[in-house]
Amino acid sequence: MEGAERVTGIDDLPIREELRGTSPYGAPQLDVDVHLNTNENPYPLPEPLVERIAERVRAAARGLNRYPDRDAVELRSQLAAYLSRTAGHPVTTSNVWAANGSNEVIQQLLQTFGGPGRTAIGFEPSYSMHGLIARGTGTGWISGPRREDFRIDVDAAARAIAEHRPDVVFITSPNNPTGTAVDADAVLALYEAAQAARPSLVVVDEAYVEFSHRPSLLPLIEGRPHLVVSRTMSKAFGAAGLRLGYLAADPAVVDAVQLVRLPYHLSAITQATALAALEHTDTLLGYVEQLKAERDRLVTELRDLGYEVTDSDANFVQFGRFEGAAGSHEAWQRILDRGILVRDNGVPGWLRVSAGTPAENDAFLDAVRELKKEQSA
Repeated sequence: MEGAERVTGIDDLPIREELRGTSPYGAPQLDVDVHLNTNENPYPLPEPLVERIAERVRAAARGLNRYPDRDAVELRSQLAAYLSRTAGHPVTTSNVWAANGSNEVIQQLLQTFGGPGRTAIGFEPSYSMHGLIARGTGTGWISGPRREDFRIDVDAAARAIAEHRPDVVFITSPNNPTGTAVDADAVLALYEAAQAARPSLVVVDEAYVEFSHRPSLLPLIEGRPHLVVSRTMSKAFGAAGLRLGYLAADPAVVDAVQLVRLPYHLSAITQATALAALEHTDTLLGYVEQLKAERDRLVTELRDLGYEVTDSDANFVQFGRFEGAAGSHEAWQRILDRGILVRDNGVPGWLRVSAGTPAENDAFLDAVRELKKEQSA
């Protein structure tokens, strides 16, 4: 209207009702000396890999006037080879699908198997993007139970599945933010419960599995057409900036998600970069071994300081306990005041720290030692 000024906020827009009052996913990005809040691999890519990426990207750039390989066949073939070699179970190109980060993999699964009138269940606290993507795809979200020690109570979870009869079940192993892993027997029990309630898709999110003390759950897909294992190159491969996730499942699942994928969703540059990284798997997994040792050091030293620490199979550690949400946020701020950014991700009384380089971890441990002295004074 002429002469009238109006400030439009998000609540003034005709967005879907289930999105009102929600917040976008994200961690603070602050200018501090040590960033240990987003579970990144702290080691830069080795120079030979950087050079190989440049070579592959240069070759791909010569064909950017053409669309990329729509089905990413070469990349899926190399991901299948990596899984077969490292997870102890042979898979082929037809078992593997890739997308822009494991979040897009999850989104495509929910677009295909969830949606309006359907529901998904996850056992919280867990990776919050499962619920956010569910809501974003119009899928109803159900928060399932965990035990006091943050592990899945299998009997209670099976009862929740029987009661709600969800279309999609999420099992995160190792779990984010707690670091706890799920054993194969528990996954099998929940898979059977999901099939008894109704034929449901069960998604095992293994974003951090390369850091685990336990083997991958990938072999469980054999003979189970409704079981999916999702992975990412962001963590173990040190390629968070690449945005490449993938899944392994029955070939029918791979065919199904292609019904909702956007045309040419993986750029030629993304595919070229991921292929270069896969050529350097052994070197990158060597960094993983270093991070596992640092993760275990953090667990030991935090416990020696008197903190309660959740057993971790990931590249991060959950520690506490502080006096509820206010106490954990105050501890987060005091650690931040010393130039160390960790994650206050909403689990009352707990914080999460990513395993960094030895020097970064030393700085963090110095900060929590000082914090402990202040709290004891």
